[in-house]
Amino acid sequence: MAMNVQGSGEEPSVMATINTTPLVDVMLVLLIIFLITIPVITKTVPVKLPNANNIPTQTKPQDITIAVDQAGNVYWNDKMIPNSDQLLTMIEQEAVKVPQPEIHIRGDLNASYKSIGHVLYELQRGGMVKVAFITEPDLTNFQAH
Repeated sequence: MAMNVQGSGEEPSVMATINTTPLVDVMLVLLIIFLITIPVITKTVPVKLPNANNIPTQTKPQDITIAVDQAGNVYWNDKMIPNSDQLLTMIEQEAVKVPQPEIHIRGDLNASYKSIGHVLYELQRGGMVKVAFITEPDLTNFQAH
């Protein structure tokens, strides 16, 4: 903002522009921090998820992720479950909690339906009622016009 000063023969000029260099520096540092920390935070079992139109999930700390890979191996929050009996025992322990945690199933795109169906069967036997499937968004529907 400029201002007039009366009296002296020379009129001093006031700089009216905002210096944005510090703002840009801070934003670049924050961007670098986010780019470095995001891959560290997302540590999951590597499975190729199928594509689908979906809404984003809000993950709560008490939610349980069950992953089924291409070979049919079942993982409970990144820990491999060796047999159905242990899976059922873990499900029954979680089913009695109030409120009941939500189960998120991450099935590999090439996993057999039998493997994922077996997990659903064990969830039903164990008494779980809140089950969701995690998928990748179908990017073919979001093409630029």
